Amino acid sequence: MEKITGQDFIKKEKNIQEIKNELKAACESELPVFVERYETDKRSGVQKLVEKAKKAIDAFDKEKLRTEAMKKYEKQYASYEYICGIDEVGRGPLAGPVVAGAVILPKDCQILYLNDSKQLSERKREELYDIIMREAVAVGIGMVSHERIDEINILQATYEAMRQAISKLSVKPDLLLNDAVTIPDVQIRQVPIIKGDAKSVSIAAASIVAKVTRDRLMVEYDKKYPEYHFADNKGYGAAVHIEALKTHGASPIHRKSFIKNITDGQEMQN
Repeated sequence: MEKITGQDFIKKEKNIQEIKNELKAACESELPVFVERYETDKRSGVQKLVEKAKKAIDAFDKEKLRTEAMKKYEKQYASYEYICGIDEVGRGPLAGPVVAGAVILPKDCQILYLNDSKQLSERKREELYDIIMREAVAVGIGMVSHERIDEINILQATYEAMRQAISKLSVKPDLLLNDAVTIPDVQIRQVPIIKGDAKSVSIAAASIVAKVTRDRLMVEYDKKYPEYHFADNKGYGAAVHIEALKTHGASPIHRKSFIKNITDGQEMQN
């Protein structure tokens, strides 16, 4: 029988790489445990990891406070059962639709990092989109085509997309928190908030849903019309996009009313 010595019962000390991997795998709620576990480890490499964890805890606490501050309007109008955030994406591009999002978040919403979609990385928007779609009480998406934009103008098309988004909600909202606008022909009470996508979690969530929806669509259009680089510029007037318009003329998804000065005298592609 193999002899077991006391040394076999001594816990093997983790090396720096193992501890680094442990920190990398830890979620925010596990960081205080990580700090407590390794705070007394005298190795300089471990102490650097502990400091990194402490900074991450501090950043996480600040994010919770920032998010809580973004619930100001949701708290102010807490007597309303279903509060819906509304926002649009795509008023400025030369091609593609304008898209509106309508999102009703739960009263006890704990989603962090919600913000104006333009302030978030593509990866973070995609991550938050999935969380919003999973946790929201209801989500509605409205989309108005480039043809309709040319027909009624971009402002009216934006309102139309917003009305569509509201109509597609599975739950009827009692109150709308809008990013800066008052939507005509809507009988629900509205609260327009300047820069609302940075001040309200509901509007921020709508902004993210609208942005991800439109961006994904423009990536698909890029496969059909690669010369315009829609996957990169999403239809906005980047230099490479303008040059492509001058070289190839307009694609079938361009807004004619937006590109008159660029494509005068050129034929539209089929």
